[in-house]
Amino acid sequence: MNETLTRLHRRKSVRVFTDAPVDGALKTQILEAAVQAPTAGNQQLYTILDITDQRLKDALAESCDHQPFIAKAPVVLIFCADCRKWYDAYVEAGCTPRAPGPGDLLLAVDDALIAAQNAVVAADSLGLGSCYIGDIMERRAFHRQLLGLPRWVFPAAMLVMGWPTRQQLERPKPERVDLRYVVHENGYQTLDGPALRAMLNGRTGSQDWDSWVKAFHARKYDSDFSREMSRSAAAYLADFVTPEEPS
Repeated sequence: MNETLTRLHRRKSVRVFTDAPVDGALKTQILEAAVQAPTAGNQQLYTILDITDQRLKDALAESCDHQPFIAKAPVVLIFCADCRKWYDAYVEAGCTPRAPGPGDLLLAVDDALIAAQNAVVAADSLGLGSCYIGDIMERRAFHRQLLGLPRWVFPAAMLVMGWPTRQQLERPKPERVDLRYVVHENGYQTLDGPALRAMLNGRTGSQDWDSWVKAFHARKYDSDFSREMSRSAAAYLADFVTPEEPS
């Protein structure tokens, strides 16, 4: 494999960083790589929040499911799906734009996440580790106030970055499932019971398959944070289905 493919296969989430700072020039390179990402109609339907205030990092470490490593990360970036600034540009030009709808939000989320992944790849090429934090979608009222998010701006993902510790570098990357369970030719194929069991075979460790899946269900899918994420996401989505002018 070439270097890019090797890095994509090797890259894993890093949640423990050394105390070494990340030079501002390196962060600028990462941000410049992020904004080179593919984007719908060259609109760049996102805004990146560069969190440098330690008080904000501390608050995010608590609000995002009590994860202290967020506060210790040298770089914290929040990628917001932003349907507000183009709306404002249309108004500035004398247009009478419709209110952004669900399709506009999903397109902006696409843009934001593609840019975020560019940042991840760029960071890895510079020797930095990173971790996505989906919990930024939770606690809508708190995060909107904390970050000053207006209507039609949705925090799609947060990235924390820093220099990985040796333990993190040497930690094995969790295996991905075989391509046959992810790539369906020409149309969607619903996986039956045997296929689902085969898909997750090897992940259950000393547990039997059913026990492992039930524990995963309780820890992730049916957890309090997962329910809160859905509640907050629905509240954000309501901004895009209620035709009101921005406040």
